[in-house]
Amino acid sequence: MFHFCAAMAPALLILWLMQVHAGGAIRTYLALSAAAGLLTVLVFGAFGLYGREMFSNQLMLRTTVVAWSASFGLVLLLHTLFRVIAYLPIKMAVLWYGATLLLLLAGRLVMLIFFQRQIRQGHFVGRSVILGATENGGRLARHMQQNADISSGLLGFIDDRAPDRIDSSLRPQLIGNFALLEQLIRANEVDQVLMALPASAESRNHHYVALLRKMPVEVFLVPEMQAFNYALPRVAEISDVPMLVVSEPPLQGWAPAYKRAEDLVLASLALLLLSPLMVLVAALIKLDSRGPVLFRQRRYGYNQQLIEVYKFRSMYHDQRDMDAAVQTRAGDPRVTRVGRFIRKSSIDELPQLFNVLAGSMSMVGPRPHATATKAADIPFEEAVADYVARHKVKPGITGLAQVHGYRGETDTLEKIQKRVEYDLAYIENWSLGLDIFILLRTLPAVLSMKAAY
Repeated sequence: MFHFCAAMAPALLILWLMQVHAGGAIRTYLALSAAAGLLTVLVFGAFGLYGREMFSNQLMLRTTVVAWSASFGLVLLLHTLFRVIAYLPIKMAVLWYGATLLLLLAGRLVMLIFFQRQIRQGHFVGRSVILGATENGGRLARHMQQNADISSGLLGFIDDRAPDRIDSSLRPQLIGNFALLEQLIRANEVDQVLMALPASAESRNHHYVALLRKMPVEVFLVPEMQAFNYALPRVAEISDVPMLVVSEPPLQGWAPAYKRAEDLVLASLALLLLSPLMVLVAALIKLDSRGPVLFRQRRYGYNQQLIEVYKFRSMYHDQRDMDAAVQTRAGDPRVTRVGRFIRKSSIDELPQLFNVLAGSMSMVGPRPHATATKAADIPFEEAVADYVARHKVKPGITGLAQVHGYRGETDTLEKIQKRVEYDLAYIENWSLGLDIFILLRTLPAVLSMKAAY
């Protein structure tokens, strides 16, 4: 009812602002607004806003915005097709959309505040008991108490075992045996039974399930709570079997296509704008020392596959280090005069734009490392346990670690640990917006010319 009224109410404001007085016009505006209210309720239902999630602690703001936008789009389509109103000014349409959106979001926040107040007073929509005062049941009880929502208030434990066989920490919450549970269910005092018996107790689980299925109560089988320590908060169905998702690729759905499009557009524009500079640098390298302009090095890329990365040559050709076994340091005699400047300014990385166009690298991502790089004489893979997880995405010309100052030499374990920490944070929180943020921060980081030799 609130959603229906929130979608309909701004029409009254529009009538007042437009000073509509004709009876026919008023009726058509009200008809369109009533249709908006009805469509909103139907669309919100299709988006799942009236399911169990409504009673959770989730804000659901993004879903609300998308659902209302879809609803309002249908309202405008209805108006366009059938000309319910002869003329609806753009300003009034924007006002209608914005006013209803504010009402919907405010309503959700008020609902959550009301829920929290009810929880503090001990009132819940659903009253739950845990069947099995087990170690797993104890974990579930602690989790429910720490993350209480209005849908499930915990009454206590039900267990048929003698009290002396139950963990002493759980005994205060023990309310009785299964016979008492049946009485509570028959008296409509329990809404949900959460079965937390061990999976190995197959006969007991089967026995209780058979009995509970004959009673008007929701019954849930509790998974092993320890699994949630390393599982993602998501369940997927494989061959119709629900399973906890432990790990998944960071870029899914359309995300790889979006990121590839971003790479192609930005790399093409960068090459177009920077080609005069790149030609000048190539000429200076040729004049400064003998050898090719480009330096090709094998580094680890996506899925830990070896890729060939391009750079402007910054060392004397006969002293080049193909595997980066010895890291470059301040005053390194292997670096040429031109090489010293292009390394410090990161201009030597510009040829990697060709890697981006070829698809082996991205504009933004964890920096690719050579095969023999070390931190404090310890290989990166041994220095950081999660180091290989960096390779779940393509390496990038710039990254989150670099714009936070972690570029250049990794002479200490802390430096590589912080790099990996930022790289994994980037992978877990990837978005096009984050890429743009990093690219905008890259130029100031490069101009500082710190930590690169």
